[in-house]
Amino acid sequence: MIPRLRHLLATLGLIAALIPPAHADDELTLFDPDDGALDLSDYLLNHKGIFPVPILITEPAIGYGGGAMLLYFRESFAEAAAEGMEESGRKTPPTISGLGGFGTQNGTWLGAAFHFQPIDGDRYRYLGGIGKTSLNLDYYGALSQARSYTLDGDFLLQQFLFRLGDSDWFVGPRYVYFSSDVGFGDNKATELGDFDASRRIGMAGLVVDFDSRDNIFFPRHGNYLELELQAARDWLGSSSEFELYGARAYTWLPLSKAWTVGLRVEGDTIDGDFPFYLQPYVDLRGVQKGRYQDKNAVATEVELRWDVTPRWSLLAFGGVGKAWGTWNDYGDAQTVYGYGTGFRYLIAKKLGMAVGLDFGWGPDGENAFYIQVGSAWK
Repeated sequence: MIPRLRHLLATLGLIAALIPPAHADDELTLFDPDDGALDLSDYLLNHKGIFPVPILITEPAIGYGGGAMLLYFRESFAEAAAEGMEESGRKTPPTISGLGGFGTQNGTWLGAAFHFQPIDGDRYRYLGGIGKTSLNLDYYGALSQARSYTLDGDFLLQQFLFRLGDSDWFVGPRYVYFSSDVGFGDNKATELGDFDASRRIGMAGLVVDFDSRDNIFFPRHGNYLELELQAARDWLGSSSEFELYGARAYTWLPLSKAWTVGLRVEGDTIDGDFPFYLQPYVDLRGVQKGRYQDKNAVATEVELRWDVTPRWSLLAFGGVGKAWGTWNDYGDAQTVYGYGTGFRYLIAKKLGMAVGLDFGWGPDGENAFYIQVGSAWK
């Protein structure tokens, strides 16, 4: 849960990467003067101060739910981009703070606060977050049978990235702390044996990012790469020691003016005295998160996009993955598949921001739908 939250917060801080400078006296409108369609570009570009953002959740692992986050922009995206161009010749994201939370129908809830700040013309990027959560989840393990458990905890995230020269590479340290309490119901996962219901995770490591996408929301070409090397140690505040490694790569290639193909490859592994709930899992649309979980997990997914009109796009996607290491060898582990279709509407043309729905199907009759802002790959 912590890595997914971190990706969400980091995305908020990258929004201004492609924003063109605008003047404060530009007329704000909710419709594009070129085609008359609904378009929020001017509002999003020029808004500063408090900005409420609704949260809608459709993840099968925790059920339907919702919430809200209040974001505070010290300056607008357009102002920050213009100031960055004057200071360093680079469009700089604005400073953003946020406070909010969500709840779902199965009793899961989360409350969090974060702060993102670019420094020295976006040469450095700071991201910090703190929060509290109670998650009601299922563990499948060796029996491939759902056993319900509750994970309560407090978490802290600190990250500081350095830009390498004038390149698209960022490198820097990250620290995560999570204090947790786990409780199973009557149907306990006996294959886990005796384990500490209360644990502390203090984990530090190195993050390497590369981003050459033409648009962070809904790319047509470019690449995104991320490498995470993290270790939990007692001197970092952890009650057990383990290592967690992750890598992901996304690429988008335009086939023609209207067609784009995307490819995603992702893998994670964990080793040592780790808590069971931190094990990697197969992450595919149409597959319940955490359903296929083990010491190692890989997934690959391909997506085909057709821009039917300048505003509307249709998607088709499919992928496969595996989780193995503790309960099964790689060759014996189940090959998991997910596939589906979706659509997007270009809601903010100047930002390249599109919104829409994805409908996914997986093994054993699993299905789900997802509310998306831009690409599903975050």
